Amino acid sequence: MKGKTVTDLIEAVKKYANEHYNEEGWDFLVECWSDADIREVIEGCSTEQEAIAACRKGTKMLAERRAEVQAEVF
Repeated sequence: MKGKTVTDLIEAVKKYANEHYNEEGWDFLVECWSDADIREVIEGCSTEQEAIAACRKGTKMLAERRAEVQAEVF
């Protein structure tokens, strides 16, 4: 079976992000990240799971920061 291309991995990440839009900050990726941003984060990844996990680190951090800011407002 042929390995995944970077384009395949980017599309898999975007698909996952859309399916999990309201979880772990994936909305940030959907709304703000370009394909080039995703490509930079997934550099060195060879599977969809690795690429998703690499992006999750960033989106989860953003979601945590958002929660901190929202907690300060109230």
